Amino acid sequence: MTKMASTLHFVLVHGVGGGSWCWYKIRCLMENSGYKVSCIDLKSGGIDSSDPNKVLTFEDYNQPLIDFFSSIPDHDKIILVGHSAGGLSLTHAILKFGKKIHLAIFIAATMLRLGFWTEQDVKDGVPDLSEFGDVEDVTFGNGPNEPPTSIVIKKEFQRKLSYHMSPLEDSTLASMLLKPGPIRALQGAQFKETCHDNDIDKVTRVYIKTLNDRIVKPEQQDAMIKKWAPADVYVLESDHSPMFSTPFLLFGMLIKAVASTQIKLDLLDQRPLSEL
Repeated sequence: MTKMASTLHFVLVHGVGGGSWCWYKIRCLMENSGYKVSCIDLKSGGIDSSDPNKVLTFEDYNQPLIDFFSSIPDHDKIILVGHSAGGLSLTHAILKFGKKIHLAIFIAATMLRLGFWTEQDVKDGVPDLSEFGDVEDVTFGNGPNEPPTSIVIKKEFQRKLSYHMSPLEDSTLASMLLKPGPIRALQGAQFKETCHDNDIDKVTRVYIKTLNDRIVKPEQQDAMIKKWAPADVYVLESDHSPMFSTPFLLFGMLIKAVASTQIKLDLLDQRPLSEL
């Protein structure tokens, strides 16, 4: 385990309105176990001071992750982890830097092969909170007749929807740090495969389901898993935020996913040439 930890680099990507702060528990567990960890603030997320109402394309929103990948050495064995809308950031990075990514792990995340191209993609990958009433603050930064530019769940509904199984102190922290997310940029997440070398299906993916999720509902997660099947699926009795509600179990699953993937790759490498 110590040898494996020294060769791995976990890169953690937050969801809409979040930031690298979302991972504070997981980061501590990983670093205490000897793993290298980087937590990314996407454009307007976390400590990034960009106005979300001026972040209008997904490429702009995800640029911090792309810049990060451009700067890391090729020999780093990247385990890319995304939560919620962070799954779109993973897909974008896989298409651009697939050769640098050892494993991609989607946690209660939007996992669509090429983003939002169809109505079904939207149905599967976009949270529908209408059953809870008027729970979102929406900003129309380009005028009332244009699509919304940013969105955030109202403070009085955040615990009920995102953190109902999480410790009160974590939902309180989140209520202080959550920011409006650039919804127009996210809705414009549409990707294309540009060449065979960046084949998106060459990167091994794992999905971690959250069974009590009120944001990305379990049936949505199942639909995305069925449509673009990952190598493995793990299940957590968690709300939408397992990094808060079940951090030790989540940490264990992340490490298990890495170990399981490595074993499968080792077995493939050991196959006789006649089977390849």
